[in-house]
Amino acid sequence: MTAIWRNALTLVGATTLTLGMAHAQSPELSDPPEIEGEVVGDHGSHTLRMGIGLAESSPQYLSSQYFGEILEQRTDGRITVNVFPNSQLGDDVQMMEMLQTGTLDMTYPSSSATTGYVEELAAFDLPFLLPSREAAVAVMQSDVAQGMLDAFEGTGLKALAFSENGYRQLSNSARPVSSPDDVAGLDVRGLSVRTMENPVHLAIWEALGANPTPMAFGELFSAMEQGVVDGQENPWSTILTSNFNEVQDYGTETRHVYTPFIMMLSERTWDRMAPEYQELVLEAARQSAEYEIQLSAEYDDWSRDQLAERGMEITRLDDEQLAAFQEAVQPVYEEWAPRIGEDLIADIQKIVEESSN
Repeated sequence: MTAIWRNALTLVGATTLTLGMAHAQSPELSDPPEIEGEVVGDHGSHTLRMGIGLAESSPQYLSSQYFGEILEQRTDGRITVNVFPNSQLGDDVQMMEMLQTGTLDMTYPSSSATTGYVEELAAFDLPFLLPSREAAVAVMQSDVAQGMLDAFEGTGLKALAFSENGYRQLSNSARPVSSPDDVAGLDVRGLSVRTMENPVHLAIWEALGANPTPMAFGELFSAMEQGVVDGQENPWSTILTSNFNEVQDYGTETRHVYTPFIMMLSERTWDRMAPEYQELVLEAARQSAEYEIQLSAEYDDWSRDQLAERGMEITRLDDEQLAAFQEAVQPVYEEWAPRIGEDLIADIQKIVEESSN
């Protein structure tokens, strides 16, 4: 086990312990794959600064450490990666802007934050488009998805690979939610739900009768703690590693949107690299993305169960309840499918159908 990976595990252990001695456990996560391939030629040294939004215990952080380990091993230490977690350097939008100006080398945003650069990525924000992780992975590994990554050319951002943020779930501090009526409130006010600064997400929660509130992720915990918003929507692993259960009493497994992450490099940094280094960075990004998807899958159900153990009341929707949510958000498709591209959505739906056969 290399020093980088030992350090990553040490950080995970430290982070887990901060959650309280009663919960000083972690899921059975797969070890990173063995690093294969020869050491590449000497094309100078690069130290890459990478900012991410999530905590040291997250699959995003662990796979980013693995990405750095691949580069370090296969360049004899000439390329190193320093990862800054917990939105230390800013939110997704701010860090992408830093990549454009060259003041940051790498970041790892949710695809939902990138639609201002590539509009087609809003397809991933459509509700209930990807019914299973298998379908989502098939789409992310398709030519359709590669076309989305290629479309960043000229934006100042080099999009390297898709990985998994995961299925977004609802949490809140007001009441259990098992239907759209519970979101809307009917006899009481609708839930105020923090969303990303993304118009499709806003449309989803408006269709469900909530009061959506765009907000940077780094501001979210304190906003929920102070009652500025009732709740939010993120994958179970993000809810757990961000300690949202400390300020959120209720969770609902809505699985309303599957969101990828996109590993990105500044085009300025990319252009300074020799072609052999560029090829290695792409290879390492794809390998670490596959590992991140694996970790995310292992973390997901465990995180939900851990949240329940730590006092969050979890509602798991049956087929009839889920259908009610799906029906309530149909206006989102009517509004957004023509704008995103009906042919693109049809291509994705075809991949989804083929993945289930």
